[in-house]
Amino acid sequence: MKRKKTLILGIGNLLKKDDGIGVHVVQYMQNNNLSLPENVELIDGGTAGFDLIPYMMGFDKLIIVDALKVQDKPGSIYRFDGSYLKAQSPHVSLHEMGIAEVLKVLKIQGSTPDVEVIGIVPENISTMDITPSPSVAQSIPKVVDLILDSIKAY
Repeated sequence: MKRKKTLILGIGNLLKKDDGIGVHVVQYMQNNNLSLPENVELIDGGTAGFDLIPYMMGFDKLIIVDALKVQDKPGSIYRFDGSYLKAQSPHVSLHEMGIAEVLKVLKIQGSTPDVEVIGIVPENISTMDITPSPSVAQSIPKVVDLILDSIKAY
């Protein structure tokens, strides 16, 4: 039986403090030499937006990690199904790139992966700094644990 392919995609602007949290999570996973199954890939998507579509094709599951703008304590972690994104709840704002639109184009091109979103509430997304706030940085290992659990369950 062929193992399902999973893509872990960290997105955000690394130069704007907590806005880059998705990228920080991917870098943490790369720098800590986690033993990931061969059917799992990591991508630092930065702020690429629609340019990411070719890299997202052919995966059975997408785990998207990004800053999540909601009224909650910085560093809080949210995990939800991609269908929630498609509903475009006015209470949830993922990255400016419009990940919901990217997923729509992906579907039009024939790729319909299971989508899971892990969002971390930022503290500061306006300061030019490549280091996340302490409250947000503390969430990184917890998010990695969620990702690893999700991979095992898939």
